[in-house]
Amino acid sequence: MLQNDKKKIKNVKYAECIRCGRRYEAETELGLCKCGGTLEIQYDYEKMKKEIPREKIEHSSDYSMWRYREMLPVAQGVTVQNMMVGGTPLYRCRMLGEQIGISELYLKDEGRNPTASLKDRASAVGISKARENKKKVVCCASTGNAAASLAGNAAADQLRCVIFVPANISQAKLAQLLIFGAIVFRVDGNYEEAFLLSEQVIERYGWYSRNAGINPFLIEGKKTVAYEICEQLGWQSPDYVAVSVGDGCTIAGIWKGFLDLYELNWIEKLPRLISVQASGCCPVHRSIKEGMVSKAALEGTLADSIAVERPRNREKAVRAMIQSKGLMAEVSDEEILEAMKMMGHSSGVFAEMAGAAALAGVRKLCREGRIEKGKKVVVVVTGNGLKDCSSALKATGQPMEIKPEIQCFDKIAKTLDLC
Repeated sequence: MLQNDKKKIKNVKYAECIRCGRRYEAETELGLCKCGGTLEIQYDYEKMKKEIPREKIEHSSDYSMWRYREMLPVAQGVTVQNMMVGGTPLYRCRMLGEQIGISELYLKDEGRNPTASLKDRASAVGISKARENKKKVVCCASTGNAAASLAGNAAADQLRCVIFVPANISQAKLAQLLIFGAIVFRVDGNYEEAFLLSEQVIERYGWYSRNAGINPFLIEGKKTVAYEICEQLGWQSPDYVAVSVGDGCTIAGIWKGFLDLYELNWIEKLPRLISVQASGCCPVHRSIKEGMVSKAALEGTLADSIAVERPRNREKAVRAMIQSKGLMAEVSDEEILEAMKMMGHSSGVFAEMAGAAALAGVRKLCREGRIEKGKKVVVVVTGNGLKDCSSALKATGQPMEIKPEIQCFDKIAKTLDLC
């Protein structure tokens, strides 16, 4: 995979701590800053304006996220994998928009990625960086989606993969990990405990970390969601982009993508973000309300993908919300389940709880009159509902029981107005 030892990363200047401003060379493995802050990859936008005209992207025959390779921190000489990560559809949902009070509503269906979640974008970059650094084992802790994406992408690239998951991982997500050949450790504890153990193991054995709260390169894969949204809208930015928030990496990454395009003059305005958290676990929102007070939050939601007690990308997420003049919504599990059913019935998109949470938040803000009807709103559906069928059945209920007799059906058909 690595063609030569040259590690020059095109268009990247350095990595910078968002807390203290200390700078690091970007052409190496990176973790947290010495002060404990998270790092951010900084680009040479003036150089990119000259070397990457927008038309170059438009004429690309690569419809995966790698059509934006020159805007990603992967070294020259590294051959990226050929899985179809990214290039997910953006649906205009008129009926669903009418139901919640938005005239121009779009769903960005990230459940169409190879392992059925947006996390594939980060893992694709992570696998490339592991190859770049000549690592043979990749590792992370996850509530499910990040782990599944790492396991699937590692399998495609023939890297060994070690995963630490909390005790309450869903069976569907666990099945993905095992079918992709990952070595899986189910920790007798919660996500926070699984995360801390994974970091200790990674440090001791020198493996490549896919933990997004530690590794600043991973967020760069997530920013390609913003690139695709704008390109799919004819290089127009929407008015609002709604994202469910757990660790904070996804909303921060998407915001960075919009900032990139704005700096390159590819879009004329920036959208406002809508951060949606489960009311049972909303530490990022609490940070905004309490002025960055760092506290653990008890996990109390069926939306396991966003049930993160101590968000490692809290600062980046909060900064993105402040810079975008964003809106916040906290939604109950009942509101998420209703949004899941509504999305499926009105658009044909099957979202997992975390993916449906973003729509639930938009619906709540519309009812409160905080989003104007005429605005263009994109809801990022972060994962597919087949990852958590038990929650889907809570939303829909069970099928009707019937005897194998036409007379029985006739009686029911009249009550359902099917005649």
